[in-house]
Amino acid sequence: MTNASIFPKIEAPQTDERPVTDTRHGVTRTDEFAWLRADNWQEVFRDPSTLDPAIRDHLNAENAYQSALMEDTVELQKRLFQEMKGRIKEDDSSVPMKDGPFAYGSSFKIGGEQPRYFRTPRDGGAEEIILDGDAEAEGKPYFRIGGVDHSSDHKRLLWAYDDKGSEFFTLHVRELSDGKDISDQITDTGGSGVWNASDDGFFYTRLDPNHRPSKIFFHALGDDPANDRLVFEETDPGFFMNVGGSRRNDWIFIGINDHETSEYRLLSMADPHAEPQLVAARETGLQYDLEEGGDIFFILTNADGAKDFKIMTAPVTAPGRENWKELVPHEPGRLILSVLGYQDFMVRLERKEGLPRIVVHDRKTGEEHMISFEEEAFSLGLGGSYEYDTDVIRFSYSSMTTPTQLFDYNLRTRDRVLLKTQEVPSGHNPEDYVTRRLMAPAHDGELVPISLIYHRDTPLDGSAPCLLYGYGSYGIAIPASFNTNCLSLADRGFVYALAHIRGGKDKGYAWYDDGKREKKTNTFLDFIAAARHLVSERYTSHDRIVAQGGSAGGMLMGAIANMAPEAFGGIIAEVPFVDVLTTMLDDTLPLTPPEWPEWGNPITSEADYKTIAAYSPYDNVGALAYPPILAVAGLTDPRVTYWEPAKWAARLRKLKKDANPVLFKINMDAGHAGASGRFSRLEEIAYNYAFALKVTGKAKAEPA
Repeated sequence: MTNASIFPKIEAPQTDERPVTDTRHGVTRTDEFAWLRADNWQEVFRDPSTLDPAIRDHLNAENAYQSALMEDTVELQKRLFQEMKGRIKEDDSSVPMKDGPFAYGSSFKIGGEQPRYFRTPRDGGAEEIILDGDAEAEGKPYFRIGGVDHSSDHKRLLWAYDDKGSEFFTLHVRELSDGKDISDQITDTGGSGVWNASDDGFFYTRLDPNHRPSKIFFHALGDDPANDRLVFEETDPGFFMNVGGSRRNDWIFIGINDHETSEYRLLSMADPHAEPQLVAARETGLQYDLEEGGDIFFILTNADGAKDFKIMTAPVTAPGRENWKELVPHEPGRLILSVLGYQDFMVRLERKEGLPRIVVHDRKTGEEHMISFEEEAFSLGLGGSYEYDTDVIRFSYSSMTTPTQLFDYNLRTRDRVLLKTQEVPSGHNPEDYVTRRLMAPAHDGELVPISLIYHRDTPLDGSAPCLLYGYGSYGIAIPASFNTNCLSLADRGFVYALAHIRGGKDKGYAWYDDGKREKKTNTFLDFIAAARHLVSERYTSHDRIVAQGGSAGGMLMGAIANMAPEAFGGIIAEVPFVDVLTTMLDDTLPLTPPEWPEWGNPITSEADYKTIAAYSPYDNVGALAYPPILAVAGLTDPRVTYWEPAKWAARLRKLKKDANPVLFKINMDAGHAGASGRFSRLEEIAYNYAFALKVTGKAKAEPA
């Protein structure tokens, strides 16, 4: 099948070339499309109408082009959307979680795009809507709710929203007695806040003009925000910062970190005006997280060579590193992911042999037990509890064939109560699908896990199309969880596969280390190895594999397109980080300094420059035969700026040696996460799936 023949012959947008040169470490590069980066990008994030008209015209032309190429899939997109929507319980509701006299939860109404937040009496009763997302979003093309936090006296609600997609959140305080917001509105925040012990004020993070969380403030209710007290300022632009609180309401945690180093400062609620207390000074490569434990802190850390982390304790009166004592030792290959502390128990989520597990530690006896599961591959979520003095926590479980189940678990009696099973209104029979876990041999002998699902009637003779998804950065593992959307592909004969490649922590921390900085190409080679293994095992064939990834996974898409274009029949790159070298050389961009530990600093290091230059997708576009490529972006995205995929699409069209199209679709009303409403997001997924079906010749296939 010639992929180009399935698209109408329409001329792609012509992109002006205005060459700009840049010389670093004796190397000169020319960027002919640099003009697509708006000089006033900071202003555009806040007010998209200020975008240079020439750039706007070009982006509109790109949207017109991709729309014309995909016009014959409009009805297919509608069918896919209706299928995916039909698998969602429209009036779905969470199981409320208890906190004092109330239980708090969220729900959707039929046809609603945004969540509603509610509370009931602790042991059940009438729902009280405390925040209606649909009402707040009315008339706004983009709307996303950030943090929602009730005060400990249950009288007020602190909530945040972003109505541009640029992730500058506005904080509001709502009186729950009458449902009205008071005048304490604070703009340019990180999206959440933490109440103080007396519930008459809150701590929050403010973003600087470059979208970096540089300052923690305290706001007293009723005061002018201009007079808010500066609690702490981080002057190093290479570090993220956040503020959180304890369930006992006795501590404020100020967390400071990049991708390999962390630092905490503490503020006692008993003396909130004191200088925040340093726990352990930042030391390159030292990571630690704090969790409350009454008179102690639990400390999850990689100190002393504990690559897969261990758990320490320290007294709250002297939490410095010199007082850390080991509680759970380091065990190579067992990656401890998170820790929750309660009055009588400590609970940890860990991953071993590629699978997650929950372990309960009795603080009095030291006895431990594991919450067990039966399936071969699955995903867990540890929800915990609002309350500290409790024997009951909450967790979720799913697999690629099993809808999400929500449980309350008694830490003392070990009783497990099923609270809710994800409903699929249009119907779902797990027996209709098969899930497998494969191991693909990589270029250096490592084995790359692949999780996959397909319909039981799908022939495994190499004829099935396949959507292969990958990410592989920042240590983020891709869970083998239930995904109702991908069933629309499986029902049309697709094999849906997840490649657990290096750069994530799917096989422990070493799996992450082996896919970053100078070893970054392992990530790309692992993904290519996964594709080739699926072909060798007769699950699919190369011209029927559609690769998909977003953000750093979009960088993966750009890299594999350059390295092995013949291995794929199509590529979907969502908000793709494809201009890696240029972005890492621009220290004014929001995420550049904090990202240097992940990718390297090409400004100061010639070695890092050469490493990034060798794989940066935009810099390595060549005179190759590429498969059809779809790039998707958002205009106000502060994480992966719109001009990266815009430039990439233009350079691909300029240099490639084939007739396959490059489509660039940009949401002019959204940012990194795409459309904000739950159904609007489904429309975007339906578009992507329609592209996958089109390029594999399955656009007219009916679901099983």
